[in-house]
Amino acid sequence: MPAATAGRGDNPGVIVRPPILYLGALIALVALRWIWPAPILGNASLALDAGIALGVMGLALGLWAVATMRSAGTNIDPAKESTTIVTAGPFRYTRNPIYVGLGLLFVGVTLALNDEWGLVALVPLLVVMHLGVIRREERYLELKFGGDYLRYKTDVARYVGRRSVMTSSLREPGRREKRKPSRFSAETPRARRW
Repeated sequence: MPAATAGRGDNPGVIVRPPILYLGALIALVALRWIWPAPILGNASLALDAGIALGVMGLALGLWAVATMRSAGTNIDPAKESTTIVTAGPFRYTRNPIYVGLGLLFVGVTLALNDEWGLVALVPLLVVMHLGVIRREERYLELKFGGDYLRYKTDVARYVGRRSVMTSSLREPGRREKRKPSRFSAETPRARRW
C-alpha cells in the first residue's frame, strides 16, 4: 500500500462526504431565506421552471454516474476503496459527474426557491468540494492507478468536457493530428480571399 494511503486506509481521505456538505449548504440556504429573503428573479414562476429543469438535469447526471459506477463494480462512497477507473457513461465527459450533478441540483434548488443565498452558499461549497474532496480523490487515484489515471486525466476534464482533442498534440511532441482543411481556409484551392 502506498505511504500516502497507509495511515487512513485505502481511500482518498476526503474531509466530508459530499451529500452531507450539500445538505449543510441547503440547510443554510433555507435558514437564510427564512430570516432574510433575497429573490434572484422578479418572476418566481420563471425561477421555479428553470430550477426544476436544472435540478432534473443534475439528478439525471448523478443517477447515470451512480449506475455506471455500480456496473463497473467500484464503490460510490469516497470513504471506501476505489477498485477501478470508470471511463464509460458520463465519465467520458467529466471525471466528476456525480459532483457536477450535485452542483446542478443545488443551483436548481436555489433557482426553484428563488433566493440569492443559495448562490452565496455555493461559493464556499464549491471551494470545499474542490480542495477537500476532488483534489484529494485525484491524488488518491494517481497513487493507486498511476499512468492509467494520468492518461484519463489528460483525456477528460475535471468538471466538463473532453480534453483529448485539445491535448492530443501534447502527448506526442513533434506530431500533430492531421485535420481536414476547412472549405473557407487558405489551405483549400476554392478558398476566396476578400
